[in-house]
Amino acid sequence: MGRSKTEKITPLQRETLEEICRYIDAKGYPPTVKELSVIFGVSHSSVHERINQLVRKGYLKREGRKARGLTVVKRPKDMAADLVAVAVVRTVAAGEPVLAEGNIVGEVLIDAVTVKSGEFFALRASGDSMTGAGINDGDLIIVRRQQLAENGNIVVAVLNGETTVKRLRLEDKRIELVPESPGLAPVEVRPEDDLRILGKVVGRKHK
Repeated sequence: MGRSKTEKITPLQRETLEEICRYIDAKGYPPTVKELSVIFGVSHSSVHERINQLVRKGYLKREGRKARGLTVVKRPKDMAADLVAVAVVRTVAAGEPVLAEGNIVGEVLIDAVTVKSGEFFALRASGDSMTGAGINDGDLIIVRRQQLAENGNIVVAVLNGETTVKRLRLEDKRIELVPESPGLAPVEVRPEDDLRILGKVVGRKHK
């Protein structure tokens, strides 16, 4: 009698598989080895070894040499994602209730791990200024409502009445909203500008 296609996995391999599944459920694409290395606090070679074992045992499939080339072939039976409904809003603007009934156009199901604390909403991205961060035109971005953000956070902000999604850069007393697309320059926020942070981007779903 031949060996089954998938074999039992160790607790460490299961933890890795669960994290990959959670990442895909939340963002719509698989993590890179570098991202997994940061998540687990281990070396790239350790992550490669875990992935190789999961590929050999039939739980993952690797697509060529792509950085995001992992595909989940099989989840453990008890690993169904715990999903939470998040409201999709039409627009966001300073001074207006983001989650006002007339502004909600639908819902999207998100992994509960991504939205475990705080208040969240989803917004359709427009334009190609953040493609370098994996946010494409038409993608749904998942946003945690908050008025403060840290250097390096991707934020939804209103600058002088115009809504934008950019990476926040704080250097000394200088504030910039930085796009992640070739040829686009950072926008410096001047003292006389009206900048309101509406939330921090915590995930995305490709259209």
